Amino acid sequence: MNRKKKINQTLKAKAKKANKKLLTGNKPQYISKAERALLEAAAVEDLPSSEPTNTASSPMKVD
Repeated sequence: MNRKKKINQTLKAKAKKANKKLLTGNKPQYISKAERALLEAAAVEDLPSSEPTNTASSPMKVD
């Protein structure tokens, strides 16, 4: 009984390792906190860069 258990244990361990090797590609790449801050700052700079325009309303008249 002990020999069977040991063989099954080693086979399960090998199968687990093989399965783990196959699934490593699904994990997203780590992005450090500093890089995330830089990306967020770049994204914020891109949004307000365009000047607001009054396309919906008519231009104001100045007297």
